[in-house]
Amino acid sequence: MKLVTFVTRDGARHIGAVSADLKSIVDFTAADPSPAFADMLGLIDAGPTGLEAALALQGAGRHTVAAGSVELLSPIPEPRQIRDCFVFEKHVMQAREQSYRRIKSKAPDVEAQVEKARAEGKFKPSPIWYKQPLYYKANRFSVIGTGQDIEWPRYANLLDYELELGVVIGKKGKDIARDRWAEHVFGYIIFNDVSARDAQADEMPGMLGPAKGKDFDTGNVLGPWLVTADEIPDPHDLTMIARVNGEEWSRGTSRDMHFKWGDILAHVSMGETLHPGEFIATGTVGSGSGLENGKYLQPGDVIELEVEGLGVLKNRIVKV
Repeated sequence: MKLVTFVTRDGARHIGAVSADLKSIVDFTAADPSPAFADMLGLIDAGPTGLEAALALQGAGRHTVAAGSVELLSPIPEPRQIRDCFVFEKHVMQAREQSYRRIKSKAPDVEAQVEKARAEGKFKPSPIWYKQPLYYKANRFSVIGTGQDIEWPRYANLLDYELELGVVIGKKGKDIARDRWAEHVFGYIIFNDVSARDAQADEMPGMLGPAKGKDFDTGNVLGPWLVTADEIPDPHDLTMIARVNGEEWSRGTSRDMHFKWGDILAHVSMGETLHPGEFIATGTVGSGSGLENGKYLQPGDVIELEVEGLGVLKNRIVKV
C-alpha cells in the first residue's frame, strides 16, 4: 500500500491509501474510528493486525476522496525519531572534492591541485566511516510533505537538496541481527534532507555534527507516501533521480550503499531499543546533491526527487 496523511476540506487530518492509478485515496480515518486509523503512528503501532484491517478497508473502497482535492502532508508528520546516516562513498568523495575546489577556486592551478589531492586520497572518507554506519539525529518536528514549500532559512546563503532513501521502523527491537532486519521495517519513504551548506561548513569543524546547517523549519521533507515493505522486494536496487525545474541534476542507485539496511539497523540498535514510528535514512546517494555538482538552489526552484517504486517528492523553495 501507498499510505498517506492528508488534510480534508474541513481541516481535519486523516490517513489513507492511494489508489493504483494515484487518482483517489481511500480514507481510513473516515471509514473506521478506531485508534489504529486516527493517524499513521496509530496504524504502525497496530502492527500486522492494523495492516490487515487497512487492506480490508482499501479493498472495500467505501470512503474515497479525489487525490487532487486534499493537501498531502508528510506520511508521518512527527516521526518518533529521525536518524540520518552517511553510507554512500561516492557522495562523501564528491562532496569533499567540490568543497576543496571551492576553497581553492582563486588559485591559478586549481585543477592541478584537485587532481593531486584526489591522487593522494584526500577526498576518501575517514577510517571510521568504513568501520561502522555513521549517523546524526535530526529535528523530528521540522517535517513537511510533498507539495509543501521549503522555507529558505534567513541565515543561509547556500541552500541544497539531498536525495535519500529512508525506512520506517514497524517492530520494536534491540540488538537486531543483520539477517533479521527486514522484520523490523514497516515501509519506505523518500527523504529530502535540505541543507544550508554555508552554515553547515561553519559548524562542522566543531566536531559535534550538523546543527543549523540542517535544523530549520521545513528542512526535513518526507513523502509523497509511505510504501509498505511488501511492495519493495529489494530496497538495495532502486534508481534514484533528482530534478530541479524539470532538468535532471543527478541519477544514482541504492545498489551503491556501502552499508546495507541490515548493517544499519544492527548498528543503530546495538544496546539501544528502536521503536515503531522511528525514521532512519541512508544519507545522500552519490551525485544526489547540488554540492556534488557545483550547483545550488535559488528561490522559486522546484525540486523533484524520485525513487523507483516510491513515487516523486516535489517541493518549491521560497523566501519568507
